[in-house]
Amino acid sequence: MLGQYLADVAGLGPLVDRAHIEKTAASIYRYNYKKSLVNHDNVQRTFALNDEAAILVCDYGKAPRPKIPFPYYAELFTGSEYGAAALMLYHGMAKEGVECIGSVRARYDGEKRNPWDEAECGHHYARAMAAWSGLVALSGFHYDGRTGMVQVAPRVNAANFKCFWSTASGWGTFALAGNALRIHVLKGELAVRSVEVRGQRREVRSPVTVRAGSEFTA
Repeated sequence: MLGQYLADVAGLGPLVDRAHIEKTAASIYRYNYKKSLVNHDNVQRTFALNDEAAILVCDYGKAPRPKIPFPYYAELFTGSEYGAAALMLYHGMAKEGVECIGSVRARYDGEKRNPWDEAECGHHYARAMAAWSGLVALSGFHYDGRTGMVQVAPRVNAANFKCFWSTASGWGTFALAGNALRIHVLKGELAVRSVEVRGQRREVRSPVTVRAGSEFTA
């Protein structure tokens, strides 16, 4: 599933039967996601506690826990939580994925813990940067630099959806009102040859490169 998560972010599609992916994502939410840790026993490192919610590294579901369980089974890592949440977002579980991401951010809200330091193995640990994949998954923004295709398919039903986007050549914001798309480039540039909005492809009359301070509408 880690490979599938990476494939989804890269826009490569399913690596195995989609039904198996969906069942696995649902099982992670059902067994590993704890809405409260009040009754959770953890004799290892404590990154969350009491009534906080989190996705545990390992849960044995209906099976008994082995005498020698999986290392770190009772812990939780924000980087892994973000990856699991993104997998849910990509495979029909937008509500659950957003809930899991919200649980992480609630733990690092600036009062309970430092919002800029999601500690797990160590402070400022790089794995927490997986948070960006949640943004990519939820926004449904994908760019193919080889063909110049922009794909937009938000995974939440918002009448007016606006979000950040980034590619190797630039970054900015995009807004989707109904099926009307507006892309604003704030830095760098974006070469566009075709656009696909919620599965409907639209050819651009002529290739265009949108540069910083400009907008593209489709």
